[in-house]
Amino acid sequence: MEFNEYQEKANRTLYGNEQVLTNCALGLAGESGQLVDLVKDYTFKGKKLERQEMIHEMGDVLWYLSQIAEWADIPFDEVASNNIETLNKRYPHGFSHSK
Repeated sequence: MEFNEYQEKANRTLYGNEQVLTNCALGLAGESGQLVDLVKDYTFKGKKLERQEMIHEMGDVLWYLSQIAEWADIPFDEVASNNIETLNKRYPHGFSHSK
């Protein structure tokens, strides 16, 4: 699925039109926290890292991020492309621990 297609399909489920940016930013923080909690529980409590739970939480993060982009009239493909350009400039030969 293309990012812009995802953004369009995700937008069908956005509720409300007031304070959308604030709601989505807070939702993004909350869902990111839930993903971090899965990693924390795996790392420090020895819990199993459930793939499906991770997919679910990453999907929630993706939804909120896409809706922030939608609110700002930024195509999600542009966000992804810009990030890859930044990574290519920062690490032109890929990331390496040695310089």
